[in-house]
Amino acid sequence: MAAETVNPAPAPAPQCDAPDHFILPDLVSHCTFPLVYHRKGDAVAKESVRWLDANCPVLNNKRRRALYGLQAGELTAFCYNTAEKKRLRVVSDFMNYLFHLDNISDGMMTSDTDALSDAVMNALWFPEFYCPTRKADYVQPTKELHAGKLARDFWSRCIRDAGPGCQARFKETLELFFEAVNIQAKDRDAGVIPDLESYINVRRDTSGCKPCWALIEYALNIDLPDYVAEDPIIMALNQSTNDLVTWSNDIFSYNVEQSRGDTHNMIVILMKFHGHSLQEAVDYVGDLCRQTIDEFSANRKKIPSWGPVVDKMVQKYVQGLQDWIVGSLHWSFQTTRYFGTDGQEVKKTRYIKLLPVSEESIW
Repeated sequence: MAAETVNPAPAPAPQCDAPDHFILPDLVSHCTFPLVYHRKGDAVAKESVRWLDANCPVLNNKRRRALYGLQAGELTAFCYNTAEKKRLRVVSDFMNYLFHLDNISDGMMTSDTDALSDAVMNALWFPEFYCPTRKADYVQPTKELHAGKLARDFWSRCIRDAGPGCQARFKETLELFFEAVNIQAKDRDAGVIPDLESYINVRRDTSGCKPCWALIEYALNIDLPDYVAEDPIIMALNQSTNDLVTWSNDIFSYNVEQSRGDTHNMIVILMKFHGHSLQEAVDYVGDLCRQTIDEFSANRKKIPSWGPVVDKMVQKYVQGLQDWIVGSLHWSFQTTRYFGTDGQEVKKTRYIKLLPVSEESIW
């Protein structure tokens, strides 16, 4: 019998036009961890956002609306859902403050990020009063910067109950945050988009996640021994959680960031250096996010035992990391930071219409 003739499929028409939308990966369905919200979360969130609002009198109306739409306190209630109310409030204040730092550091020149870092870290090292210090190339001002005052406010409350290991890890990782922000500012000043490996190394610190992991200990009234905090499996769990939160944030924030020309995003790098289309880059980062969730679950089964007392602390801590994974995913559709008031609709359809490029930023 003669073979049937099959006409070849027509070649696809070349895609000359830039895309006007993309589809989010379905990360929520892949994450099966239970979502829990603190029973006093709403009340604490209101107190906390008012704290930052009252201490930032220079905010214009647009920024003030964005502050309340951010719902950083609600994120805290998802991620620290078993903390006692007093500790939840301290962590919530830091979360609001961390987003505030992120917003004010965006667009800063390198010298400005240096001054910001010095002001904040000074407050952590001298929590009782302002004590200006001197470096070879920088002298802190006689009058304390506003960012330092805010840091001293929440930190002086935190250290009353935080263990020494927790305090040390918080200060160390917040210092890493500022060092990474400084690298980001240098790249921005020079108009440089880093390669993927360099970006990931910096992004794991610019996310600000690592200090939040230290505050898991504070929120749960535990203080991990150094040999536990430095264990390879615990460090891997930390990194998987950081990567999930950070890389999913790159997906969720991409639309707003591309509209204002921000290039500190993995999707931008994949398109620039690896030839991905927008949707291919989004899908690639989505696959990485799914892998981090799977790696977290796999490593959780490998946690060593250090005896019943320490093991109980570790169990609470790792549960805190898990709460961050699932809590941050769901919160990303609740806050107005990424999708405005359309978050719940976006959560269902996963359809993102690209915003026009604009020089104006809400911040």
